[in-house]
Amino acid sequence: MKKAMGRFISILYRQSQVYFNYILKEFDITSAEYSLLLYLYKKDGITQEDLSTYLYIDKSAITRAIKSLEQKGYVKRQKDDMDKRFNRVYLLDKAKLFKNEIRKRVWSWNELLTEGLDEETVDMVLLVLEKMVNKVACIDFKKEME
Repeated sequence: MKKAMGRFISILYRQSQVYFNYILKEFDITSAEYSLLLYLYKKDGITQEDLSTYLYIDKSAITRAIKSLEQKGYVKRQKDDMDKRFNRVYLLDKAKLFKNEIRKRVWSWNELLTEGLDEETVDMVLLVLEKMVNKVACIDFKKEME
């Protein structure tokens, strides 16, 4: 019997959300918010739209997460100087203060998943997952299903 990859991916996703909610609770950061912070650590001042595109998260969910992070004192939004239609998102001191610890805790999920696996196996899994993501990332399923 063939095993359904989607089931395993779904289980990993759900378990990761529980894990991140638990390990980031001390910082009042949820599983819906941490990925924004991680990307902002790389590209502070990015637009909300670019965050949405990079993270494959719809714009309304990005807006909710940013509003929550604003209320918690982690980020601020500011209109783009060149194009007022766009909001840029900037890290505040609180986010910068916890940067290393947040990244360390998030990375611990990868360590948990790969514990006991050799480097070659991990590289192969990552390669296959990347190919799967690339295959579906460019598909607009709403248009495809019409």
